[in-house]
Amino acid sequence: MRTILTAAALLATTATAIAQTPPAPAPRPAPVVTYIHAGQLLDRPGQRARGQSTIVVRDGKIAEIRDGFAAPEAGAKLVDLKDHYVLPGLIDMHVHLYSTGYPLQARLDETTKDLEDGLLTAMQSARKTLDAGFTTVRDLGGEPRGTRALRDAIARGDVEGPTIVNAGRMVSVTAGHGDANGLRRDFAHVEREGSPELCNGADDCRRATREQIFTGAEVIKFAASGGVGSNIAGGLEAQMTLEEMKAIVDTAHAFGRKATAHAHGKSGIDTALRAGVDSIEHGSYIDDETIALFKARGAYLVPTMHAFESVIRQGRAGERPAASVAKAEQVATVVKESHRRAFASGMKIAFGTDSGVGPHGTNGLEFGYMTAVGMKPIDAIRTATVEAATLLGRADRIGTIEVGKDADIIAVAGDPVADVARLNDVGFVMRRGAVHKLGGQRQGFPAR
Repeated sequence: MRTILTAAALLATTATAIAQTPPAPAPRPAPVVTYIHAGQLLDRPGQRARGQSTIVVRDGKIAEIRDGFAAPEAGAKLVDLKDHYVLPGLIDMHVHLYSTGYPLQARLDETTKDLEDGLLTAMQSARKTLDAGFTTVRDLGGEPRGTRALRDAIARGDVEGPTIVNAGRMVSVTAGHGDANGLRRDFAHVEREGSPELCNGADDCRRATREQIFTGAEVIKFAASGGVGSNIAGGLEAQMTLEEMKAIVDTAHAFGRKATAHAHGKSGIDTALRAGVDSIEHGSYIDDETIALFKARGAYLVPTMHAFESVIRQGRAGERPAASVAKAEQVATVVKESHRRAFASGMKIAFGTDSGVGPHGTNGLEFGYMTAVGMKPIDAIRTATVEAATLLGRADRIGTIEVGKDADIIAVAGDPVADVARLNDVGFVMRRGAVHKLGGQRQGFPAR
C-alpha cells in the first residue's frame, strides 16, 4: 500500500512539474516580404517624385526604399509597377459607411432593414472604398457598435476595408440636424428612444459626448449648425450655443479624442472654432473673418464638395424632401466661392467626401471638384495624404511612403499630378502590406 501511495505521489509531482513547465515557443513564421518596382514614386506628396524606385515591405511595414529596380531577395514576392505612378494610400476624412448614397432607396428600406442588414451594407461600402484607393477613412456617423465591430474586424484582417477611425453618432441638440426630424410620431418616438447623442445644455452635451466614447468612438462629431440633408426647414446657421460646443470639445479632448463640427453657416463655423474644435466639416459660408479664425486656431477645413454635388443632383431628381432640396439650392450659390477663398488663403485643408451622401467608391471625384475651384492637383493629393494623416494624429504611421510606416500604397497609370482624374481609376491597392487590388482586379482575400 505504501508503495502504491509513493508511486501516486511521484506521478502527481511529475504531473505538476510538467504542468508548470512552459511550452516550447512556436516557431516564428517567416516574414512576409514584398518588393514593389515603382516607375515613379511620389513618396511625400508636395515634394517632387523620386523616379524609378524599389519599395521593400516586410510584415506590413515599409522596410526600405531604394533607387532603381532592386532584385528581390529569395522568397520575396515582386509587384511590377514599372509603368505606374506609385503614391501613399489615400485618406478620406468624412464617410458614412452605413449609408449607401441612394437616399430614396434608403427611405424605402427603413421599415424592412435591420441592424444586421446595415452592417452588411457597411462592409460592402468599406470594400468599395478600399477598391478606390482609400486605405484609411474617418467614419463620421453610423450605428456605433456596428462600425466599431467593422473597424476591429478590418484591423484583425478578418474582412476587407480601409482602416476606420470612427465617431459613433453625431452629437446634436433637440430638433437639430441630428434629430429625428420629419418622421411620423410613432417612428420618431422609437428613433429617439435609441438616441443618447441628443443633448440640450452644456452638462447634457458632456454626457452625450461620453456616451459616444462609451460605445467606442475614436473621434467626436457634433452638429454645430443646421444641415442640408435633414428634413427640417431650420436654416443653416448655428444650432448649438458656444457653451454646448465647448462642453463637447473639452470632453473629447479630456478623453484624448479630437472633435469635428458639422457646420454650414458662418455663425456655426465661427462658434465651433471659438470653442476649440479641431476641424470643420463642409464650411459652406466662409469669409475673411472666418479664415482668420481657422488660422488662429490651427483648425482644418474638410470641404466635402462631393456631397454638395450629390445632394443637388438628388434633390433635382426628386430623391430628397423639399426642405433638404431648398437648403441644397441655397448652399449651391455660395459654396464654391467659399471654398475657392479658403483654398487661396493657405489655411489647413484635409480631404473628405461625405461618401454615403453620394455613392461609395466615387471618392476620387473630390479631387476634380477641388481643382475646379483653384487648388493645384499636387496640393489636392497632399490634402488626402500628408494633411489628413496629420489631422488624424497618425502622421507617424500613414500619409507618406517612408521607412517604418504602414505599407499603405496605391498606384495609377499615368501622372496624377498632371491629371488628377487618374485617381478615379486606381489599379493597385496595398493596405498594411496586403495586396487588395492588382492590375485593376481585386485579389483573393487575404492576399499577401
